[in-house]
Amino acid sequence: MRQKTVYLNSEAETLALGASLSRALKPGMKIYLYGDLGSGKTTLVRAILKTAGHEDSVKSPTYALAEHYTIPLDGNPVELMHFDLFRLENPEEFIEAGFAEHFDSDTICIVEWPEKAAGVLPPADIEGIFLIIGMGRKLKLYGKTDIGAEAIGKICVEMHE
Repeated sequence: MRQKTVYLNSEAETLALGASLSRALKPGMKIYLYGDLGSGKTTLVRAILKTAGHEDSVKSPTYALAEHYTIPLDGNPVELMHFDLFRLENPEEFIEAGFAEHFDSDTICIVEWPEKAAGVLPPADIEGIFLIIGMGRKLKLYGKTDIGAEAIGKICVEMHE
């Protein structure tokens, strides 16, 4: 497992981190983001999608629970699902909604509030924990698999940390 703590003192730094993470994406990757409301999870996902080549607006899936995108990755279209599970009452709702079918070797899944589907989500490649510190953020990144650790390594090099 690889671990890295990043301090984000502005929205621009969060956007830069998202851009860096976007360049480390691989098909089938699972990224789980934890943190309080307003901690920067959706801002990070927007930066990932914009850098990956999504040109339209990026909606927060707070009410829809999931948003689907197709992004170019190494010249090929790849499906990316952005989940916001804040409104789930229990993990079974995740299964009942059919969301589990998206977690395959081809689709990139980014999940905000993964604790709301504890026990039914497959293991993450990367876990990110946002903490609000004054006006800034601290983000603890954990590479839980080889692919996740490799991505965190690329982020660290690109961000010169």
